[in-house]
Amino acid sequence: MLQRPLRLGTRRSLLARAQSSAVARRLEQLHSGLKVELVGIDTRGDRITSTPLSQVDGKEFFTAEIDAALRAGDVDLTVHSYKDLSLERPADLHLGAVPARENPRDIVYFAADVPERLASGATLRIGSSSPRRQAFVPSFLERALPNAPRIELCELRGNVDTRLRRLREPRSSGRQLDGVILAFAGLSRLWQDEAVGAAALLHELLAGLPRMLLPLTLCPTAPAQGALAIECRNADLETRALLAAIDDPATRAGIGVERALLAERGGGCHQRFGATQVQVDGLGPLLYLREAGEQGPMASEVRWSSPAGPRTPLQPWDGSLQPAPALEPLPGIAAEAAQRLAAVKAAFIAHRRALPELPAAAVNHCPHLWVSGTESWFALAARGAWVEGCAESLGFGALRAMLASPLLALPPLREWLALTNQEAAAGWAEVPVLATYRHVSDSGGAGASGPAGPPPEAMQLWWHSGVQFERWGAQAPGGCQHACGPGKTAEALRRRGVQDLTVFPSVQHWREWLRT
Repeated sequence: MLQRPLRLGTRRSLLARAQSSAVARRLEQLHSGLKVELVGIDTRGDRITSTPLSQVDGKEFFTAEIDAALRAGDVDLTVHSYKDLSLERPADLHLGAVPARENPRDIVYFAADVPERLASGATLRIGSSSPRRQAFVPSFLERALPNAPRIELCELRGNVDTRLRRLREPRSSGRQLDGVILAFAGLSRLWQDEAVGAAALLHELLAGLPRMLLPLTLCPTAPAQGALAIECRNADLETRALLAAIDDPATRAGIGVERALLAERGGGCHQRFGATQVQVDGLGPLLYLREAGEQGPMASEVRWSSPAGPRTPLQPWDGSLQPAPALEPLPGIAAEAAQRLAAVKAAFIAHRRALPELPAAAVNHCPHLWVSGTESWFALAARGAWVEGCAESLGFGALRAMLASPLLALPPLREWLALTNQEAAAGWAEVPVLATYRHVSDSGGAGASGPAGPPPEAMQLWWHSGVQFERWGAQAPGGCQHACGPGKTAEALRRRGVQDLTVFPSVQHWREWLRT
């Protein structure tokens, strides 16, 4: 063990010191007797605050001075936001650790009076200097915010606290902004840090501000966003051994995939390109991609390593193509839903149809509304609801880790309310549930004129919902293979004893799998 303190080089910003302090404390916890001291270093990127970095000549804005201190032996290790590192690193520096990644998503915080400005039809001025965010975020917010506002992106540089202060400038000030886009990971690290005084400041700056977490499906983030890169000198074997204890191989591998895609596009902070890989229970890694060209943003792509395709072509039956059954609201449900929403701080709307027709004010009385996916988000926003985030069509379970984040300060799940259909209510033991509608059954069977279940020759079956399986599961041919999306549908099929079940991220992935 070193007989002297380990010197950790870091930028001087609140965020840099917070994340470096967390690394230092973790190393001290894992290595008894080790002491780590922070050494502040000024960087060119910190001095350039009035110009977007994509418009500044050169590179290594946040790393050149820190690299020089490391190579000179003035410090023993350095901590970087991984996304700030160029693709080519000096050969005499070693990437000693990539710790487990924080939530990689972007989050938008809004000025406190934005709901009123939306009602008045005002254009919203949102701050960000990222070409990627400028390409993806305006079109999303114009559909995700109530009243379909016009979004104007404004250049914004500076530290996290400087950016957030722009939301509290008086309306008469030219510096006032309606919203700022920030990395969730950075805010989360600041929120949990007590050593550099960042937590108290952030509590003050965020108090009372509405927010939205941007979905990776439409707004994937910069490659490596949310991850840290910890470097040391290649020849410093003792420090390398200490850092190995905090390395997370899964995070390192995922970042490698993202940065390889960035390298294919030439690298640089000017790219209008997002690539984010996340681990999803039951599915493994999902890679979200999106790029903007001269004609505007391209469609989003979700890459997934599917299992081996069918050994022989088999007749498929796609339940997602079947006509949706008729629905009917449960008696008196609108008044009950309004009363229940007024009594909770957080609610999950499992489908846009699960929210009864209510005045927007009654819906927004619940301060934190989450939904299943972006289509439900957009539908509820069109009705005046302020939605905070979504499960990206992966099921409520995929949200658990994010909803537990200290930054979001959400209530425990037992204090939430889930709105869903009557047939799915039994699957919500973890969260109080309110069934708001039911599916109306018809004669259905194979000889009926209405929708029909899988025919006898179908051996690859896609179940669109648990309700659909309850209705037609008994018709499934013996020896067939079942497939469905993640979340409550998969849970319902497993409860019914379905064994030969493969869960896919979406029906599109299942269709692609059938063609392999």
